Formats: sequence, C-alpha cells, structure tokens
Amino acid sequence: MRKAVFCCAVLIALAVLSAPTTSFAQIRITVGFGPPALPVYEQPICPGDGYIWTPGYWAWDPDADDYYWVPGTWVLAPEIGFLWTPPWWGWDGGVFLFHEGFWGPHIGFYGGINYGFGYFGVGFVGGRWDGGHFFYNRAVANINVVNIHNVYNETVNINVNHISYNGGEGGIVARPSREDEIAEHDRHIGPIAAQTEHISAARGNQQLRASFNHGRPPIAATGRPGDFSGHDVMAAREAGGEYHPPANRGGGTGGARPAGGEPNRTFTHPNEMPPLEHMEKPNTGDANLDKKYQAQQDRLFAKQQQERQNLQQKQEQEHQRNQSASQEQRQQMEQRHQQQTQHMQEQHTQQRQQLQQRQAPRGGPRR
Repeated sequence: MRKAVFCCAVLIALAVLSAPTTSFAQIRITVGFGPPALPVYEQPICPGDGYIWTPGYWAWDPDADDYYWVPGTWVLAPEIGFLWTPPWWGWDGGVFLFHEGFWGPHIGFYGGINYGFGYFGVGFVGGRWDGGHFFYNRAVANINVVNIHNVYNETVNINVNHISYNGGEGGIVARPSREDEIAEHDRHIGPIAAQTEHISAARGNQQLRASFNHGRPPIAATGRPGDFSGHDVMAAREAGGEYHPPANRGGGTGGARPAGGEPNRTFTHPNEMPPLEHMEKPNTGDANLDKKYQAQQDRLFAKQQQERQNLQQKQEQEHQRNQSASQEQRQQMEQRHQQQTQHMQEQHTQQRQQLQQRQAPRGGPRR
C-alpha cells in the first residue's frame, strides 16, 4: 500500500514538473473602475550587470479599496536568459482584470501598455541576452558605462501615451500576437522574493495610494527593490493624466488639516504618515495675488516634504547603526523617533495654519 501511494506521488510530481509553469497560483483580482494613467518619471541608473528593469504599475489593495503605485525598479534576473513581462490591467466582462507579470525566456503579451524604458507595448527593446550576458540598449536604459561595458545603441521610435489598461472605454486596443501566444507556453517564474517584498512595501506606504497622490506618486522608481529612500529614488515629474475615481473614494484636499494626518494619531517614522496634502488653492479674486499665494504654498509644501525625507533618512541611518543594540536600547530609539516625528508633525501643522491665516482675505480682495 505504501509503495502504491509513493508511486502515485512520484507520478503527480513528475506531471507537475513537466507542465509549463505559465500559471503560478495567480489570484483573480478584478476592479470596477480603471487605474490612473501611468505617471511620468525618470529611470534610476542601473546598479550593476545582470539587472533587468521592471517598470512601475498600479496594483490594487482590497483592504484600502484603492489603487497603489508599485515603483519601477532594477531586479537581478532569476536565471540567465530570462526576461520580465510586466503585469497589466485589461477590460474583461465588465470589470478590470489584473494579469500578473512573470519571468521567462521570451517577453509575453502585456496589454500593449507603453510602460517606457524599453517596454513600449510590444516586446522589449531595452536590452538582450547574448552569450550568458545581458547587453543594455543605452538609447532607452540609464546605464553607467564606467561600470557596465556590455552595451549597445539602437534607436527606437516611440508613440508616447500614458494609458494604463487594455480595452474598455479609453483603453489600449491591442491583442496578443503569434509570438505572444508562443511565449505563453514557455516555462515561467512568478515575481521573485525581492519583488514580492517590494510590492508589499509599496502597499503599506500610504504615499503611494492613488487617492492620496492623485496619480503622481512621490516614489515612482527606485534603484533596487524595496529601497524607498536615498538618491536612487525618483519622484514622478507629473501625473500621466487627470485621475477621477468614483465619488465615494477618499483623498480630498484640505486647507489647514494636520500636515501628518489624523490629529489624535501619532506616528513613529515619517514614512508611516499620510502624504502631505496641498492646501486649498487661493481664490481672492485677484489673479496676481492668487499667483503669489500659490507660490508661497508651493514653497512651504516642498520645504515640508524635504524635511520629512531628511528625518526619515536620519532615522533609517540610526536603525542601521543600532542593529546589534539591546531590546531596551531599540525601544528608547523608537520612542525618540516618535517624539521627533510628532514634533515635526506639529510644527508643520502650525506652519500651514499660519500661512493660511496670512493669506486669509481681510475686508475683501486685496490689490
């Protein structure tokens, strides 16, 4: 009996191993409204030989009932000869269906979406494998030739658009080619551990939620997976288009609301705080005065954003220096970080309130 069970198990295992791994326990994710347009951002420099660019995309968080941006990043290929096919959203049966990305020897269909940096809707022109080495196309990839010598230049004609989904109203009109269908039967590998951790970190970062950043994520791309601070982090230059989620969605703007979110909630680190919200646009009736006030608001917003980043970086450096510290020492450090973050939060709220008071109209529009 045991022998029969063992033989049966072996046969099942062989059948699983021999089958193409096109599906890798994908979960069906559907959403009733489409993702925001793809933001405009720069690609960070490639960190080293063998890294493949994986473009940013909008994912869905059912717990928050919101889209969130997964920053583009450079990832070491799991196997020599493997390339990354990006995930994509497609209109399917009255809903938007998410198609997971995968690694494989050929690029598959990714909805015709123009993710940029070599992924222009069909295939991949950002580089190629040759003799066990990956060669980068400098025409579309940000490469430091001092560190990486296996490069080439191949000009690519690009039709620029920022549409983030296939099918439906306003979506990309594209269908899989014969090559795409052939690639579908290759041996595939799902996102590797570094990518899943990267996705998890993005999901937990409120700044990356569409209802907060309105399609313009402050962390659009990173040099390495999960690295959301430092000089290799690229913010979006602009949103790819206006974002209009359903009316019951969150993420409005407010005048002098607390700069760090809920007034009664405390945060230990700046990256746990909701993103800064822009103050209500000036409307004094004087166009020149409104322009002046808007510039003041923009300067304060940029200053506070930079102070958040500086404090976050300072606290992360302290974390790294105290990795071998005792539990008591780490608790004291976290208490200190909470005090620093709370002080900054209160200071930022006060600054915004003071600016709003200075800009408040007195006795009608000023001239």
